[in-house]
Amino acid sequence: MESLHGLTKGTDLEQMIETIAQAEANGVMMYYALARLAEEQGMEDAAKDFIEAANQEAVHAGFYATLNGKYPKEFWSLVQAVQKAEEKGEAQVRAMAEKVRAAGFAAAADQMEIFAKQEGHHGVLMAEMLKRHADKISEEPEATKVYVCPICGYEYKGDLDAEPDDWVCPLCGQPKSAFKLK
Repeated sequence: MESLHGLTKGTDLEQMIETIAQAEANGVMMYYALARLAEEQGMEDAAKDFIEAANQEAVHAGFYATLNGKYPKEFWSLVQAVQKAEEKGEAQVRAMAEKVRAAGFAAAADQMEIFAKQEGHHGVLMAEMLKRHADKISEEPEATKVYVCPICGYEYKGDLDAEPDDWVCPLCGQPKSAFKLK
């Protein structure tokens, strides 16, 4: 398959593609929220249709992100970081669920407990994937600097100053100015 990675990066199309990617990602969120609301109101058929639209929007967002080279073509170091973040995510979501429960929103907290388990499962999936593809993962030279995202824990290895000013955390979208030297 021919790679489309970064095809529009640095071109006159880059900003337009970024805008479309963000609109598609927002569409995912909107359609899943509408599915939830439709389900709560007993409209299972509408919920199913919204979920189908959300899934398609997710594919679209990924396509446009690929065109702009939003994520590295050699993606295994990103997957390693994602795996760690997903693993930690289980405890973080559980802690948020406890606060939501303490605020008196038990039904929402119950759903968040399920999400917490799913976050942990994502970490397991990524760990298994990394194991299966270990032969494709090249050893990175030891970075002289490591920066940590204070929100999700993503670790950027290397010279963060070399990234453009609009660079953001690939996991949670925090600006590079939020990163702290480890």
